[in-house]
Amino acid sequence: MKKLDKYSIGLGDRFGHQGSHQLKAIMDASAKGIEITPVWNKSNREHTIIGTNPSDVRNEADTVTKKAGYKKPYFVDADHINLDTVDRFIESSDFFTIDVASYIGKRADEEEIHEFLSGVKKYTGKLTIPGTRLSFSTPKLLIHKIAEKYLFASIKAWDIYRKIEKVKGSGNFVTEVSMDEVAQPQTPVELFFILKMLASENIPLQTIAPKFSGRFNKGVDYVGDIDKFESEFESDLQVIDFAVREFGLPENLKMSIHSGSDKFAIYPIMGSLIRKYNKGIHLKTAGTTWLEEVIGLAESGGEALAFAKDIYIKSLDKIEELTAPYSDVIDINVSSLPSKTVASKWSADEFADALRHNKENDRYNINMRQLVHVAYKLAAIKKDEYFRLLDNNEKVVSKCVYENIYNRHICRLFNIT
Repeated sequence: MKKLDKYSIGLGDRFGHQGSHQLKAIMDASAKGIEITPVWNKSNREHTIIGTNPSDVRNEADTVTKKAGYKKPYFVDADHINLDTVDRFIESSDFFTIDVASYIGKRADEEEIHEFLSGVKKYTGKLTIPGTRLSFSTPKLLIHKIAEKYLFASIKAWDIYRKIEKVKGSGNFVTEVSMDEVAQPQTPVELFFILKMLASENIPLQTIAPKFSGRFNKGVDYVGDIDKFESEFESDLQVIDFAVREFGLPENLKMSIHSGSDKFAIYPIMGSLIRKYNKGIHLKTAGTTWLEEVIGLAESGGEALAFAKDIYIKSLDKIEELTAPYSDVIDINVSSLPSKTVASKWSADEFADALRHNKENDRYNINMRQLVHVAYKLAAIKKDEYFRLLDNNEKVVSKCVYENIYNRHICRLFNIT
């Protein structure tokens, strides 16, 4: 069976130009004793907007690993797929993030609910996680409500999994189930029974992406109660560990953190807890590579800076269009966005400083960063010019991409000095 190792990172590369620099960050971490499996990922939404295909991601991953002489495992993730979108990904992918968010809240048949409840009678009343201090009240009504909310989604996950398995064959791909793009977080108790549902559907789950409290906005830091997040994360780790033993799920099942890029405030917490419990983690870092490309172009000056400015200035006129698909994972204060006039007069350093995620820099603008994060569509419209500028300024751009992945993400999460 294809098996995802303990630590893995989802490397988003929307325009397919930065694979070698991302891989270098992975290889440098290995030289420091931290083995991380690279997973190139791209969603159907991103393919549609940019005009690429899943085979393009496979070609990038295969090309850069071969060129680097990289002999360790790597994967290509069909990110956030469902029944409607999975088909185009099956041939090129060997990692599938099955997104069931749209099915959550839809009710399964009464017979299916009854069957599930019959199988979890032993947990009714009180759920205690052995070897921990976790103990939860689990009255029958609560479990029934959990089944009403999540069972249908778990059944749909099985339908999607079976569709993939019929083509790829059993054991030839990694399965993740995602339920993070919803309004309300799942509690540790809900996660326990969700894992029971997925186990009952015989899904060989290797990663699970729950929703946590707080805001996991794209490309910016975590917003929320850090102590509460720490409690949730630790409880979920313990619940997953128990569920693996209790339900016969794959022993390498681990947490996947979506919209996990740039969550610097909670990286020390996550890193400390996965080391404390000797657990793995999968971190998705999708759009930060695109942002670093724009920063690199800005720093390069000249026509590259002019292109970066043009992207931002045009995004101001298309805010609603650009942000609509990401409404649950961005939070922009429009009144705090730099105006067209201000941005047009910026120097290379001023533009780069406004966009780069460095809260110690007074120029950093969290609202601008989120808007540019979702403005990649504007670069796709002028793809030939954009690619030419990336190639012409490759040295500066690649340095930005590498330092972002290695220094800001890998080193902080895994405590590399």
